[in-house]
Amino acid sequence: MAEKKKVITRRDFIRASSCVAMGSLVGLPLLENPSVTKPTKSRVVLVRDRGVLDSQAQCRPRTLQNMVDRAVTTLLDAPDPTSAWKELIRPTDIVGIKSNVWHYLPTPKALEAAIRESLVDVGVNEENMAADDRGVRRNAVFKRCTALINVRPMRTHHWSGLGTLIKNYVMFVPRPWKYHGNACENLGAIWQLPHVKGKTRLNILVMLTPLFHGIGPHHFSRRYTWRYCGLIVGTDPVAVDATGARIIQAKRDAFFGTGRPISPPPLHIAAADTRFGLGNSHPDRIELVMLGWEKDVLI
Repeated sequence: MAEKKKVITRRDFIRASSCVAMGSLVGLPLLENPSVTKPTKSRVVLVRDRGVLDSQAQCRPRTLQNMVDRAVTTLLDAPDPTSAWKELIRPTDIVGIKSNVWHYLPTPKALEAAIRESLVDVGVNEENMAADDRGVRRNAVFKRCTALINVRPMRTHHWSGLGTLIKNYVMFVPRPWKYHGNACENLGAIWQLPHVKGKTRLNILVMLTPLFHGIGPHHFSRRYTWRYCGLIVGTDPVAVDATGARIIQAKRDAFFGTGRPISPPPLHIAAADTRFGLGNSHPDRIELVMLGWEKDVLI
């Protein structure tokens, strides 16, 4: 049977208690800044496969590799995965894979391996690639990298509302806590630092078992995760994060009922768009392509 593909450029639904205006993000006000030039419309690929996790919620590596391949090929309208990666990465690039090591919900090692395999396929030398999180400022590969692949699981977060791809770069600064003010609203500023700016080639938001609710800075409960079995992939981190945020809010609405918005509100996503010009957060400027398993897609 041919793969079913659905393109969505707008989804009009309003959740009365938890979302004031879905057009902004998940009920957040747009932090408009007329001086910021809006980027062009962003394509985001959501790929899901119900078979990617085994009975112990561990990744099946080959299925996960296939999901990545399908996503990048669709994202770039490429004939095959290697051609797609060649549009993103040159053989001469030095590539840092920015992962996340939070022990309750880390970036899957199988996903890091899938990315490495794809980089090898386009001719990147293995000594010119590394995956790291908290050690990126000391890592020899990251110190001289020319390209970044940003990959992390989506989860709720005590300080920023959501642990997102935008937030994943907080380890590139020596004092991350300086960005905790006002729900970490200014995280987008990190992406404008010289050692980061313009280097990110691909963003992968891991939605295999996302965390949709937490209490306090270090809380984790499997009760608040679920088998979504998805990846959200794009070159625009803001559009990818905004799409993930809508899914998390929809899950919260389904679980708790309306009136339980993400708390604190993830102001940094809208600010990354309107204040820092990193991408698109508004659904009208996101082309969402959905691949694979459609049950309970929540968007």
